[in-house]
This record gives sequence, structure tokens and C-alpha cells, in this order.
Amino acid sequence: MHCPFCNADETKVIDSRLVAEGGQVRRRRECLSCKERFTTYEMPELLMPRVIKQDETREPFDEEKLRAGLLRALEKRPVSIERIEGAISQIQHQLRATGEREVTSRMVGELVMEHLRELD
Repeated sequence: MHCPFCNADETKVIDSRLVAEGGQVRRRRECLSCKERFTTYEMPELLMPRVIKQDETREPFDEEKLRAGLLRALEKRPVSIERIEGAISQIQHQLRATGEREVTSRMVGELVMEHLRELD
């Protein structure tokens, strides 16, 4: 880890703690050159599968596209933003849990429909 103060390569970890319900690691570090201390946060990089569209083209999963679609579908319904965000998280979790590198747009659509039924 590079020191943000002097850009030296060598730092040491002084303290590590789990934060955000165990989803992140907070590390307190000290630069071995300038002795300044700083904090870093580490979290796993969770890669979403690519989406295979009906015309066989492939595109990266787009969380904003999912959010916009759900908001459009529920704009006149009494559903809180928190519940919509929860559904987005659950859909992403279900897609990652497949273990596949690519999923069909149909599969994404079916998951969205399941969650829309639960929300409304």
C-alpha cells in the first residue's frame, strides 16, 4: 500500500477490524518512511455476471438500468425507496449466487417480476 502522504511503498498494518456487519475490513496503517498514519477500508469486489440479451449481444449488468425499471414500474404505487433498494440488492445477490459468468435477460426479468409481486 502506498502512503498517501509521501508515496512510499512500505507501510505496516497497526490494527484491523471488521466493520459494516463484517462486509468490510478497516485497517489502520503507518508509513515506515514518514511515520504518518492513515486508515484504509477493504471490501470484496463482487463481479456481476454479463447479461445475454435476446439478440445474443452481451452487456455488463447495469444496476442503474434495473433501478430505473423498478422505479418506473412502481412510480404510482405506495412502495418505499428502501424496499426497492432491498429488492435490487436481493436480485444482485441471486444473480451472483448462480455462479455463472453470463445470465440471460429472461432470467433477470423473471427475478425482477418475482420481486415486483412481493413489493406490490
